[in-house]
Amino acid sequence: MRATRRFFLGAAAAGLAARAQTAPSDRIRVGFIGCGGMGTGRIRHFLDHPDVDAAAVCDVDRTHLDRAAALVESLRGRKPEAYSDFRRVLDRKDVDAVMIATPDHWHALPAILACQAGKDVFVEKPFSYSIGEGRRMVEAARRHGRVTQMGNHIHNDLPNYRRVVELVRSGRLGRIVRVHCGLRSNEKSIGSPPDGPPPPELDYDFWLGPAPKRPYNPNRCHLRFRYFWDYSGGVFADFWCHYADVAYWALDLRAPRAVSAAGGRWLAQDNAETPDVFEAALEYPGPVLLTWTLHPQGRPGFEHMGSCVIFEGTEATLVTNYSKHEVWVKGRPAPDFPRPEPSIPDSPGHIREFLDAIRSRNTQTTCNFEYAHRLNKGALLANLAFRTGARLEWDDARERVANHRDANRSITRRYRKPWKLG
Repeated sequence: MRATRRFFLGAAAAGLAARAQTAPSDRIRVGFIGCGGMGTGRIRHFLDHPDVDAAAVCDVDRTHLDRAAALVESLRGRKPEAYSDFRRVLDRKDVDAVMIATPDHWHALPAILACQAGKDVFVEKPFSYSIGEGRRMVEAARRHGRVTQMGNHIHNDLPNYRRVVELVRSGRLGRIVRVHCGLRSNEKSIGSPPDGPPPPELDYDFWLGPAPKRPYNPNRCHLRFRYFWDYSGGVFADFWCHYADVAYWALDLRAPRAVSAAGGRWLAQDNAETPDVFEAALEYPGPVLLTWTLHPQGRPGFEHMGSCVIFEGTEATLVTNYSKHEVWVKGRPAPDFPRPEPSIPDSPGHIREFLDAIRSRNTQTTCNFEYAHRLNKGALLANLAFRTGARLEWDDARERVANHRDANRSITRRYRKPWKLG
């Protein structure tokens, strides 16, 4: 799973040398909300672009905040303003855009309020904690005319997916009715530390925000929050957008019409809640069946590709990971399989695409909130099917489960006071 980190090429380094330094009056001023590991990495990626300034950094953990401010100073020669409350960042008239790299349960509110404050928004994946939140994020961006992007960098920073999409769309693989996504999980036990007082540098109540009040536990906070249902949807939800993205893109998938899932936390002995063995089946109009496997070995038969996506066509099978793909015919590799001419233009880079759209105001980014919500919905429904133990039939026009009344209670969570979903 660490492979994701290796492919952060958002700066589009090859193009940086060709771009002249931008005049100070023509700079994009960004506020960085959430400065943990991912957020700190994103600060570097944004500041690789010479026309970007870090106007402010924000985090509820003083250690993260001080580290982020020092990083900006080392890269730009001056410290940015530092805040513990993201709303102070949004109050600033000189902030053009925000980058949100908070835990999943804190994506929606800052994004919606940023749109209302006239800021453009880059938000990390997974897009939203719940389907209802995602819908509100889309509506806010549309209503206020904001440029948006989800941090799904594999979509733009590596050319391989473009070639896969072209080949699938060419029809040379035949009709695609099954797609398999296999994530090779290297999850290890995170242990079961006891509850205790939060560290003094952390505003734990603010960190919880709209999530339920819980005693502080080291495993429930910061990097490991992903293993708990209060804040996220597990490793599956974290990586869904990187792998399911190529299937949605190539086949123009919309919402599944039915979803089922099974699995559990069977391998690790710890206090985590989300599965480490997981199987989901999503049925799309077409028909197309998309399955997902989360397992230490990934997809049997394609172990050499690691975590990968398999398009099963009537004429040939295509298997792809982030950086390369193979075509198989009748059980054998077909390196000379005919391929179409490239037709999808190369990207300037995931972050550069966002910055260019801020400047032009007349282009949509490829992973804008509309697309991000459509993509993320599949993962959220699969987790909902797993937690209810039911095969859920989905009415996308109403964004409601048609056959399970109790499941609809999780479409939008009840926020802990005083927080409200705007």
